[in-house]
Amino acid sequence: MTKRTKNIILFIVIGGGTIGLISYILNENKHKNQEKMAIVNDVITEISVRVDTVQKKPFDEVYTSNGKFAAINQVDFSSETSGRVLQILIKEGDNVSSGQVLAIVKSDALGLDLENAQASYESALKEKERYENAFKTGGATQQQLDQVKLALKNAESRLEQVKLRYSDTRIKSTINGFVNKRYVEQGAFVVPGSPLFEIVDVSKLKLKIAVNESQITRIQLGDKVTVKASAIPGKEFEGTIRFIAMKADNTMNFPVEIEINNDSKKSLKAGMFGTVLFKTDVSEEPLIIVPRTAFAGSVNSKEVYVVNSDGIATLRKVVPGRIVGDLVEILDGLKEGELVVTNGQINLHDNEVKVLIIQ
Repeated sequence: MTKRTKNIILFIVIGGGTIGLISYILNENKHKNQEKMAIVNDVITEISVRVDTVQKKPFDEVYTSNGKFAAINQVDFSSETSGRVLQILIKEGDNVSSGQVLAIVKSDALGLDLENAQASYESALKEKERYENAFKTGGATQQQLDQVKLALKNAESRLEQVKLRYSDTRIKSTINGFVNKRYVEQGAFVVPGSPLFEIVDVSKLKLKIAVNESQITRIQLGDKVTVKASAIPGKEFEGTIRFIAMKADNTMNFPVEIEINNDSKKSLKAGMFGTVLFKTDVSEEPLIIVPRTAFAGSVNSKEVYVVNSDGIATLRKVVPGRIVGDLVEILDGLKEGELVVTNGQINLHDNEVKVLIIQ
């Protein structure tokens, strides 16, 4: 046997041994990985979830909508004339009545106009009386008498106009309400349009809310609703629907306005946040009800996980009905007493692993 032949045989033996060793190592690694996967699979054979029992009970269709209280009557008073504020007769926090004088503005020009108009009227009145007497004795013609009567009428009209303008110097409230703000100080000079006071009437308030398409068809003008204020826990007010929009806004909701009578203490304040509770229907017979969180993804998925007697979670198609708050009516697909997963669905796969129910 030549030396070359011996080298070839030696190379073949060493190569075969190396290949065998590599195969052995790979098989060992494979077995170890399989053992690790088996351990992992054993660990995840039970998924922790929360469940809820499917119940059959009356379904009170109550839904809510939030908004902010606003005064039905709120008036910002401003000056109608130029002049200096002579007197301010009220202060912030006062309750005022309709017709009550709030402030007096001194206007010398209007005062002089009123004096002149009054003098002109009195002069025209005397002139009329003199011509009437003269007409009786033939000292004046009918035409002359008609002219002085017309002059008197014009003088009277001018006097009324000046009186009306002069009355603008006495700022009067046009509503019953609360002096919420005072913008002017005594002695200040004001011009037409200068802000003076803000008067707010909170004996009645309004609550503007938005109602979605499925709810808007179930309410009508004049319906009574329950209203709560977040700042007054535990107290309820009665409201009346006064306005329902005929057109949806940009969010595809319909503006609705509720009128609320305040209590004697005026507990409700404009600017508070309020909640309207609509109760439009009560089921006569118990219905199948599940929490909204039972749905895998959302109610639109129409799928829930049901846990069977072996503890396996199975994905099931259902037919949802009405949605009120956190509860959903189920028209078909579930039976009373079954368990539905309400938390942990993201880790589940249909009919694959057992679940561990946690409280």
